[in-house]
Amino acid sequence: MTTAIRIENLSKQYRLGTIGTGTLSHDLNRWWTMNVRRKEDPFLTVGEVNDRAQKATSQYVWALKDINLEIEQGDIVGIIGKNGSGKSTLLKILSRVTKPTTGNISYKGRIASLLEVGTGFHPEMTGRENIYMNGAIMGMTKREITQKLDEIVAFAGVERYIDTPVKRYSSGMTVRLGFAIAAHLEPEILVVDEVLAVGDAEFQKKAIGKMQDVSRGEGRTVLFVSHNMGAVQNLCKTGVLLNNGRVDFRGTIENTIDYYLETTTADKITHRKIDNSMRVKGQTLTVQFVSVQYAKQENYFASDEPIEFLFEITAHSDVEQCRINTTVLTISDVAIGSVSNRDFFSIQKGETKQVKFTLVNHNLALGEYQVSFSLGTGNLLTGQTDFDIIPKILSFSITQFTNEENLAFTQWHRNWGNISFQSKTEMIQ
Repeated sequence: MTTAIRIENLSKQYRLGTIGTGTLSHDLNRWWTMNVRRKEDPFLTVGEVNDRAQKATSQYVWALKDINLEIEQGDIVGIIGKNGSGKSTLLKILSRVTKPTTGNISYKGRIASLLEVGTGFHPEMTGRENIYMNGAIMGMTKREITQKLDEIVAFAGVERYIDTPVKRYSSGMTVRLGFAIAAHLEPEILVVDEVLAVGDAEFQKKAIGKMQDVSRGEGRTVLFVSHNMGAVQNLCKTGVLLNNGRVDFRGTIENTIDYYLETTTADKITHRKIDNSMRVKGQTLTVQFVSVQYAKQENYFASDEPIEFLFEITAHSDVEQCRINTTVLTISDVAIGSVSNRDFFSIQKGETKQVKFTLVNHNLALGEYQVSFSLGTGNLLTGQTDFDIIPKILSFSITQFTNEENLAFTQWHRNWGNISFQSKTEMIQ
């Protein structure tokens, strides 16, 4: 196989809070050392790893450090990792938006990139004019762009607005046109960041299909960054996991996702003691949560595995028909489904009860989720009253998908809040 991209000892250093070194003395020191003494930048010997959760002890940070990769022509590579791990920085360097501090990158062919909404667009120019401008930047002739124009406009679905200035486009329309340009102007390498998440479910599916065609049918290389593990697994063949600016794992996309989910879920909280800072203010707290935890003391599950929660609940008044409501959200705070227990339970003033609440038959796609709970009485027909609400109190991951027939549905429709859950409630004591 021919190597499409070769990355050797790639590093990118930033100084926190400022441009350049931040001081005149540092700038003079760097200029003297590099231009007169012909030695390495003296500030490359300082700095620390890019861990956004830790307080900085140095003025310099390595957004990327010692990256070495070879990507074969025709491969679809998924680049995954936590926020701040260096994914976008790597793609910006590959797309020549910024330069590396050290290291080299060699390419074979032209690169088209879609890094953020509106990348490469002039807001005062129309959609049609931006297509020609982007094509010219990529080295295409006007005739070549004209031959592709109708196909680009049709794929983007912006025929009515193609002669309207891009500044009047919605973010979804801008992403549609940007992706259509990047994918149809025949680049040898296509680089796509998280921006597809802005598009609707129909466009996401169409974009994934186009990237598959570009790679498998036309032998081009695709680099894809996303936090949607289902989309990454469905599209990509190999994966790269970045952590604090370094390559933490490289392998098949299945092994890369498994490693990522195992390492990121290990530190997640499986038990919460509830205090008032975690509650939605303004509730009566007639009945309230004391604690919540996962029954199996782990927070990763298979798609067909019941998810069991254990609650400790206390009451300040008698309630005959108490219910627990559960809402599941994506990691980007999109609610995808909600369910209440149908078997109400009673609780007396001053009483504390242990309750097990189970989500069954959820068939969630691979990825990370959050869960919110509420305690109350009543139902949708008679009217509901909430006593206590604890939003996004726990998170969990689906690490194994066992129902292939429902994979497409859960993958493309989970963001629309139409997944139906079932539940059951048991009184422990």
